[in-house]
Amino acid sequence: MDVNTILAPCDAELIQTACRRAHSGTLSVSAPDCAATEPKGCDSVGMVHLFESDAFLLVPDETPALRLVREGGDVTAMVEVIDVAPVRMRERVRSLIWLSGTLHEVPARLERDLAVEIAGDHPDEKLLDVGHGYSLMRMALESAVIATSTGAGGVDVDALAAASPDLFWEFENDWLVHLDADHQDLICQLAQRLPDHVRGGRARPLRLDRFGITFRVEVGNRDEDVRMPFARPVSRIPELSAAIHSLALHPCFGED
Repeated sequence: MDVNTILAPCDAELIQTACRRAHSGTLSVSAPDCAATEPKGCDSVGMVHLFESDAFLLVPDETPALRLVREGGDVTAMVEVIDVAPVRMRERVRSLIWLSGTLHEVPARLERDLAVEIAGDHPDEKLLDVGHGYSLMRMALESAVIATSTGAGGVDVDALAAASPDLFWEFENDWLVHLDADHQDLICQLAQRLPDHVRGGRARPLRLDRFGITFRVEVGNRDEDVRMPFARPVSRIPELSAAIHSLALHPCFGED
């Protein structure tokens, strides 16, 4: 394999992709001193849309954080997004993401137009509820952290702003479910490429992107993620299908 071949998405791209896939998140605020009596806890977030160095949050109108923002003053907050695999398995969490920054109000006269603009890149039926029980808030990002099975690390906000979600983010969940439910023969072929110390475990499709496919292998009472990179990044659906089948047909390599 060419040493210059990219084997996996960078952390900034993983965050962008996870936020596009996630159906919800949680918001916790650090309220101004005058609001020290506010109830503690996390508020529900309907969606998180990243654009440049901002995160746009869809929240119910009764969210305490929204009231704090509308009352004025600096409201710092953190959003947690949990990226969950669509395939049912023992441990479905793929990554945890924490975005921190300062919350700002989106003027009501701009909300509907902004929702339409967001929907062009990030289709989500919940955006139809803007102005009907839901509102948008803007978080000016100050930090981003992602944790996966391989560790945790911070991502520079400028790098996050420059990154894009994976090309196949809209289709990935359906592909993984279909692969697990209807193509166990293909999974068995791919499992022959697993390292010796996890071969024989139950391989479940965890993640799929233009650079490769990742399996979560259940071995005894532990899980281990194994990534199988494609020979080269792909850019179209037919190429993605061909790349997966090529992996299955390729002779096993990379033994322990």
